[in-house]
Amino acid sequence: MSTLVIVDLKPKPSEYASMMEFIGAIIHETRGFDGCLDINIYSENEGEGVIFVEHWEDQSKYEKYLAWRTESGVMDKLAAMLDAPPIIRFAADTSL
Repeated sequence: MSTLVIVDLKPKPSEYASMMEFIGAIIHETRGFDGCLDINIYSENEGEGVIFVEHWEDQSKYEKYLAWRTESGVMDKLAAMLDAPPIIRFAADTSL
């Protein structure tokens, strides 16, 4: 069963445009990462929040992806643009 991953980001108002440009430059790597089935990015209230809605083969593949992003420095660069730490939620497909 696939895993739904929801990532909620709260960018600093002055960093929204830079953050979206940064994400746009690297999102193709996420889409090509082993286990990523789909990812869509939504802007909330004209930049107050950015929400990633992702589908992964399973949570362990997402965790490998997140470890890679952390080791490569991407998460530190992203964190510097945020007002609060990212919130990451997982939900398993119930097949209902």
